[in-house]
Amino acid sequence: MTKSRQPNGASSIYLGKDGNWHGYVTVGVKDNGKPDRRHIKRKTRADTTKAVRALEKERDAGRVRKAGQTWTVESWLTHWVENIAALHVSENTIDGYRVAVYHHLIPGLGAHRLAKLEPEHLERFYKKMQANGSSAGTAHQVHRTVRAALNEARRRRHLTENPATIAKAPRLVEEEVVPYTVEEVQRLLEVAGRQRNAARWVIALALGLRQGEVLGLKWTDVDFDHGVLVVHRGRLRPRYQHGCGDTCGRKPGYCPQKINVRRETKETKSRAGRRPVGVPDELMKLLLQHRDKQDRERSIARDLWVEKGYVFTSPTGEPLNPNTDHHKWKELLEAAGLRDGRLHDARHTAGTILLILGVPDTVVDAIMGWEPGQSARMRRRYQHLTNRVLKDTAAKVGGLLWSEVR
Repeated sequence: MTKSRQPNGASSIYLGKDGNWHGYVTVGVKDNGKPDRRHIKRKTRADTTKAVRALEKERDAGRVRKAGQTWTVESWLTHWVENIAALHVSENTIDGYRVAVYHHLIPGLGAHRLAKLEPEHLERFYKKMQANGSSAGTAHQVHRTVRAALNEARRRRHLTENPATIAKAPRLVEEEVVPYTVEEVQRLLEVAGRQRNAARWVIALALGLRQGEVLGLKWTDVDFDHGVLVVHRGRLRPRYQHGCGDTCGRKPGYCPQKINVRRETKETKSRAGRRPVGVPDELMKLLLQHRDKQDRERSIARDLWVEKGYVFTSPTGEPLNPNTDHHKWKELLEAAGLRDGRLHDARHTAGTILLILGVPDTVVDAIMGWEPGQSARMRRRYQHLTNRVLKDTAAKVGGLLWSEVR
């Protein structure tokens, strides 16, 4: 039987010389500009017609995979992280993606055909990760990464459905953060006062600035006349390459001639993050003292000093390394005789102090740098109902309800 001529792009059905019924459906355009025609073969015309109509329906719903390269999970993840994600996310975010891709996902799932990856493959992989010692938080970060990568594959029609949106994510139980008490903060500030860069810790505990925001502060951001500092940028973690031609036998970060290939800071990513913050008079006095000490360090360092304008620096003027800063926090806690805690717990502590003081929510949001759409959720996360808050609230309730009885 000869084929009846159809308009360009229309599906066609005909009986072939082999005795089978054949159908062709145009589902798009190939990379070379030619129509992407998919072939269907069945024993009967009815079955072929049914299959053609089903494929047309899939095409119209945008659920037909794009013709071209046959991706494996490894090849797609590598392409996605280096050629797509790296161009559109921050340096810190791409670092996290690369760890998830190269250290976890490719070794564990890379051999799968992308189109054949199933939700069960992912769920078994997460379980295996945790059995091998990875935390639930790490497994959850890997899940978020693969979900983002496969969402992009689906958007580009390399997948018809994202298995990571179907797979059950690893159960993540957030650890309860216990902020430091006012008395513990006072002890920390007392001990910090005897150390270099003491004002760095006062800013964290009193104002709740993030680590990157504190380390990215420059003197031009501090207005001593009005008692305000303005957050503009955040310090980035350095990323090193060998300066020795990879001959030292060490990791890049430990190379004697290492070269930092990353910019020092980045602008805050949101309007809420760029914010003025009122500074207590006591902290302003401390910053003035800190500036005087830095001037003396500059004189001692002489030609070794690199002037970049940062508030908190190394003894030669370089911005502080976030990793070194983290270890200094741990040393401060130990010197103060306090329990161990994350550096980010200082931000939780500052948020809770604002709650104790009864600062209005809108002012809290501005100080902490929270977006309006996130503010309520972030307050629930960062402001903790301490015993002091609960007792003060109970006293207010009692004073209202039993005032006449008393």
